[in-house]
Amino acid sequence: MSDSRPQAGQRADFPHFHPIQTRWMDNDVYGHVNNVVYYSWFDTAVNHYLVQQGVLDIERGEVIGLVIETHCNYFASVAFPDAIEVGVRVAHMGRSSVRYELGIFKAGEELTAARGHFVHVYVDRATRRPVELPATLRQALAGLIHG
Repeated sequence: MSDSRPQAGQRADFPHFHPIQTRWMDNDVYGHVNNVVYYSWFDTAVNHYLVQQGVLDIERGEVIGLVIETHCNYFASVAFPDAIEVGVRVAHMGRSSVRYELGIFKAGEELTAARGHFVHVYVDRATRRPVELPATLRQALAGLIHG
């Protein structure tokens, strides 16, 4: 019988990191960061990277990414005032979609406190129809491909 339970990821598995400071309001009544906050961290880390690389114009860009799938596994508690780092990598780049994998690390820790993914389908802003990934986006994401 094999153990197929999800396992924490390692820092070395992620080529890019985005720092985030937890906020008082992130904690829930159980004294840790609420699960929904992790998804906002995923979105923030990826979109910050894309803006920084000059491939996402959130106000006027003709191509935008829509999230069609998300998932997260939790391994250790995170709470305010922890500083965290979101590890980002690209697991798959298709014709019009990208699967991003993300790791939530307490600052300096080697194993993820949480690990997840989301899939962006890139679409025309006006029609919301899928489009081929622009060459500039593919180039910017090449450095995030792991393995």
